Amino acid sequence: MKGIHLITNGNSTEKQLQDLSFLHQDLDYIHIREKSKNAQEIQAIVSFLLEKGIPRRKIMINDRVDIAVINNCHGVQLAYHSLSVDTVKVTFPELSIGKSVHSLEEAIHAEKDGANFIIYGHIFHSLSKKGLSPNGVNLLKEITQSVSIPVIAIGGITPENTRTVIEAGASGIAIMSGVWNAEDSLKTLKQYQRVFNKWKGEGIV
Repeated sequence: MKGIHLITNGNSTEKQLQDLSFLHQDLDYIHIREKSKNAQEIQAIVSFLLEKGIPRRKIMINDRVDIAVINNCHGVQLAYHSLSVDTVKVTFPELSIGKSVHSLEEAIHAEKDGANFIIYGHIFHSLSKKGLSPNGVNLLKEITQSVSIPVIAIGGITPENTRTVIEAGASGIAIMSGVWNAEDSLKTLKQYQRVFNKWKGEGIV
């Protein structure tokens, strides 16, 4: 699960979905995170992406285990309100299971339950977390040193601070507004990729 994860912003437009058909070349994983949409609407998004040639191995579904299984997607990202990691693990061992965590205790618990990776944040000030103080890099480093599964950093990640989270031990970065709010999404994504690949090439991630 190492690499660059792009998360849909909960209000995916037709243009954004069209953009994914060429953005995915510079991504390792695409997370379909559409909390306000029903099962049929999420299924329509997945079907669209598959029709555009995006590999199933790149697609992660937020919360909806059923949709991930039906479409043979790579895995599912679970939140606090989702089914438990161990329940999904036992029933659908073929899925890669991610868990969203916000503390060291939650990270350790997720690993014990069988999560394949965790997404931790928010690290820096984020447009999607207005009014909430960021957790910072120090706790990220403590978490990466306390668990053996990959830790993906999220929240206010930019091309400029990507190096900071990688040096703190993050195996990957998760991006949302950093790409979707950019004037040129592809150009910005390539900036992330250049920074990430530089450190990957030096064996840091």
